[in-house]
Amino acid sequence: MKPKSSIPALKPYQPGKGMEEVKKEHNLSRIVKLASNENLYGCSPYVSDKLKEFGENAQFYPDGYALTLREKLSSFLSVEMDKIIFGSGSDEIVQMICRTYLEKGTNTVMATPTFPQYRHHATVEGAEVREIELENGFHNLTKMSEAIDENTRVVWLCTPNNPTGNYIKEEDLISFIQTCPKHVLLVIDEAYYEFVVAKDYPDSIALHKEHENIIVLRTFSKAYGLAGFRVGYGVGNEEVVRNLNTIRGPFNVTSIGQYAALHALDDQAFIEKVKQFNVQTRKKLEAFCAANNLTFYESETNFLLIHLPKSGLDVSNTLLTYGFIVRPGELLGIPNSIRVTIGKEEDMEEFQEALKKSLV
Repeated sequence: MKPKSSIPALKPYQPGKGMEEVKKEHNLSRIVKLASNENLYGCSPYVSDKLKEFGENAQFYPDGYALTLREKLSSFLSVEMDKIIFGSGSDEIVQMICRTYLEKGTNTVMATPTFPQYRHHATVEGAEVREIELENGFHNLTKMSEAIDENTRVVWLCTPNNPTGNYIKEEDLISFIQTCPKHVLLVIDEAYYEFVVAKDYPDSIALHKEHENIIVLRTFSKAYGLAGFRVGYGVGNEEVVRNLNTIRGPFNVTSIGQYAALHALDDQAFIEKVKQFNVQTRKKLEAFCAANNLTFYESETNFLLIHLPKSGLDVSNTLLTYGFIVRPGELLGIPNSIRVTIGKEEDMEEFQEALKKSLV
């Protein structure tokens, strides 16, 4: 059977090796996964306790409207309920946006490198993908603005950006929004929002209230430590959300995922603690890099993109033998680098020693 013409040129998403696979391959008893930017502190202990109370109702479909979670999130963000859409992770909402707004004859503008699913799903829909090279790791907003024309339907801003970790300052974002035509949907992807401590980081939720062509994406997969439950959300104007809901699967977020996210919102003290631990441990990794003549992109996330004097693939393969899984830059569009999740302090100390040995 022949797929649609856009499919043969694409490749399936290539996840890193699983922990059990690495254990068996290298005869290791312990693995530290630093490849997928998960919260290695896990989820809130409060959420863990509440999950033990989750009822045995697996025979029933989940609430397709996610009403209870929607009410809680609406209050938490101070936005109307009809401005929220939920996805099986925010990456499902990326797919929804592409299915809703992109087709052959349209184009979409994004940075490169950035979150690869923007390009992937846009290509599936037959749209032209216009990629603008990062400038010293940052979005080149001037060139992105210049790439927009009457056929542009979606512009993607990943801030903080994956895989570089840096962010778009408030004044720069506001200036860009003012140049963005009203017929263009501006997607502000804030998967790492909860890790940000920068004072000049924009309030994107407030900006969406002033501009009807903005949708903000966030997730419970990162700081909230619920990646396995697959819950993300978008906040946009009612028309955009209504259009996305037209193609959304009817029961796309599981009952237990909704339940976990609902209770995760109640423990913001845990999020604040994770944020502070992350900053402290990231600074120590940055100091290690500086002491060993390794450059890196300044990060506002729970990962660091480290430049290396040799192949990131080679270094990541060597690190596997020491029990550490990282993401090689060659798979992210930045050769001779690795992207490293910020883990617990004791794990990162061991990682630094392993990285030293891997660079010899």
